[in-house]
Amino acid sequence: MSEPFSVPVTVRGYETDVQGHLNQSVYLNYAEHARWSLLKAAGITQAELIGSGVGPVTLETTIRYLSELLAGDEVEVTCAFEWGEGKTFRIRQTIRKKDGTVAAEITAVGGLMDLKERRLVANASEVFKGLATDPGLL
Repeated sequence: MSEPFSVPVTVRGYETDVQGHLNQSVYLNYAEHARWSLLKAAGITQAELIGSGVGPVTLETTIRYLSELLAGDEVEVTCAFEWGEGKTFRIRQTIRKKDGTVAAEITAVGGLMDLKERRLVANASEVFKGLATDPGLL
């Protein structure tokens, strides 16, 4: 199995809390950045999604905090889609320090909403892969 898609991120000082570690909400920003970076690498832009009448939605997110992150820490944020048969899919992500220490594991359940009908489309994977220029990344 190949390595999952990943993006580098450096923890910025303004993202830390009073204890000096990465604020809890910023983990979600890092995860979102990696997801959009993966879609972009696969050839899908926000404009194309909207133009196709669909938009991704997050239905559930779970974060397991395993090791603190401090200002200046350099991490890799991975992203892997897990497609099922139905309307939803899972996204598994890991935030890992340069030394290999896992700082957080993020699991999300998502869907693809028909923006006119305001309902999830039947098979999100087909829509995503149909829009992608490099569907193998998905």
